[in-house]
Amino acid sequence: MNQTHKTYAKVVGTGRYLPNAPIGNAELVARMAAKGVETSDEWIRERSGITQRYWANDDQPVSVLAEFAARQALEAAGMGADELDFIIIGSSTPDMIFPSAACLLQSKLGAKNAAALDVQAACTGFVYALTVANAMIQSGQIKTALVVGAETISDILDEQDRTTAVLFGDGAGAVVLKASDEPGILACNIHADGDLANILYGDARIRGGQLKGDPRIKMDGQAVFKNAVSFLSEDAQATLDKAGMTVEQLDWYIPHQANIRIIQSAGKRLGMPIEKTIVTVDQHGNTSAASVPLALDTAVRDGRIQKGQTVLMQGVGGGFTWGTVLMRF
Repeated sequence: MNQTHKTYAKVVGTGRYLPNAPIGNAELVARMAAKGVETSDEWIRERSGITQRYWANDDQPVSVLAEFAARQALEAAGMGADELDFIIIGSSTPDMIFPSAACLLQSKLGAKNAAALDVQAACTGFVYALTVANAMIQSGQIKTALVVGAETISDILDEQDRTTAVLFGDGAGAVVLKASDEPGILACNIHADGDLANILYGDARIRGGQLKGDPRIKMDGQAVFKNAVSFLSEDAQATLDKAGMTVEQLDWYIPHQANIRIIQSAGKRLGMPIEKTIVTVDQHGNTSAASVPLALDTAVRDGRIQKGQTVLMQGVGGGFTWGTVLMRF
């Protein structure tokens, strides 16, 4: 009797990069006060749980941040860049209109055998990118992939708007995927609802060679909170159901690091204790598409996430988009 052979996409290396020195709440409060905007460390902590964030310089675009994270991930995987078949970056803030940040990264790494593309799904970008790479490996199109979430969100912040300026940070996180007979990524779900586009957006475009509109982040915080908590908890359960698993079988939960209230509320609805939830929002801020791989690499390198453990990762953001990846590390 013939048995169907199943190929899995397995994470074999992780990496991360955070630019420059951290900007603590006190420093940010002083910077905003100089511009006539009042806020406080207490106000920021109470509403977001954030104590610091990292912002890139002008000479540190997404492809530069991605390169550092990618090299770490390749080193952890014991692979050379020439072994990569595919490079995919999730980002809302690429270096330029085109070519893609992934093509620029391919050049920096010398990954001449790899196809390269960007995915734009706002804060869900890494989860979308990971889902695409997983499908490519499972279908037999490729055997190896570099998946990166990288952002320079500071480029599109309005420092006059304390409801958003205090929340976001820059950074990059990366994973290397390899085709394997051993279970790796067990289930994925990705979703979108364009009817909710107006609750989180940056309204700018190029017309006549000029920037039209305002690219800075606009957000309806209450609407984002309500929808994010609902979508994350429901999709987490649906993804577990797809894999025939229960919450109790999970070792770790990595939700999008938007703010501590969303993390706590989504985890409570799912029934996931905070002790098994990876939280880095306090140290990194909301790094959009970079938040999940940054949290993953942090927990891998500090020894919390071990080989063979199950990890549920989730993204949610503008679009409105959301998604979940369940994997055995």
